Amino acid sequence: MPEALLVLADGSVFPGTACGAPGHTDGEVVFNTSMTGYQEMLTDPSYAGQILVLTYPMIGNYGVDAKVEESDRIQPRGLVVREAARFASHLRSEGEIEPYLRAKGVIAISGVDTRAVTRRIRRHGVMLGTITTDETADGALRRVRALPGYDDTNWVASVTTDHVYDWADAAGKRRIALLDGGVKRNIMRSLAARDCAVRVFPANATADDLLGFKPDGVVLSPGPGDPRLLETMVAEAGRLIGRVPILGICLGHQVAAQALGAGTFKLPFGHRGGNHPVQEVLTGKVTITAQNHGYAVDPGGLSSAAYISHVNLNDQTVEGIAMRSEPLLTIQYHSEACPGPLDNTAIFDRFVEMLAAVQGGVK
Repeated sequence: MPEALLVLADGSVFPGTACGAPGHTDGEVVFNTSMTGYQEMLTDPSYAGQILVLTYPMIGNYGVDAKVEESDRIQPRGLVVREAARFASHLRSEGEIEPYLRAKGVIAISGVDTRAVTRRIRRHGVMLGTITTDETADGALRRVRALPGYDDTNWVASVTTDHVYDWADAAGKRRIALLDGGVKRNIMRSLAARDCAVRVFPANATADDLLGFKPDGVVLSPGPGDPRLLETMVAEAGRLIGRVPILGICLGHQVAAQALGAGTFKLPFGHRGGNHPVQEVLTGKVTITAQNHGYAVDPGGLSSAAYISHVNLNDQTVEGIAMRSEPLLTIQYHSEACPGPLDNTAIFDRFVEMLAAVQGGVK
């Protein structure tokens, strides 16, 4: 197999073997600690513009299955693994990971000490990097250091839908307008399973566009990149608050928080994995959550009409907000999992209950 290199902007070089397409690719290097769900991660739009390092030592052991994909294409710029399994064993497997990566044109590297990469990112923070099969380490490093910063790009614009569409699996009695900042399919599946008809709108849709659908509720989806670049989306979300029930997930949580006066900031190395403990403030209940984000809400400036509803027990960052008199709730984690624990799918039930309460005349 051809040789490959992972080169980080700080000058670190990790040699390995190419296990995907040839060439080179660049992105912000991040890690995820989940033990399963590699195909779901590869198709998660929140990884746009990033190189994904998987810390679990063997990837591909249960093969690939098109039914679990969360979007219609591979989203990270590249993939880094310790070992790519040569053989797959699973009833639903349609093939092995390496042919899948090559067929999708994904530049990937195996044989890397992913533990060492992870420790470096945890110590120094996320940074730009490249996977290359056709350059020297010195040449790759010069190119990486000349790249624009990850935070300078509006990645939502690269992953949102370019047209309004109805989710094929949804035909329900409640109408949901979903603002697509990088939505995962399992969010639509979860809403459809609760008798919701979902219409998906591009990220640049206006509040009037969404309200023209006459929705019973609005969902602000997850997505990639720096939420501070989404001024128009924040403004339009602000126009929706108080006019329709709202559920914000991950990036949608950050957008709603900004619309309510809060700020956001970049985490040193993000929250990406399936084992993050989150506590609901009012009840004290703790659940284990799936997360994939590099930014968090700064509650300074948050409107007095809102309050922090959930906190991360690892670092005390804001994991949810709600309003005192309006039907709005947000979460920083991924309630639909894929991959991850299923502790938090009940958030969709709470959202539907909120819709029913509003329809019944009670907020």
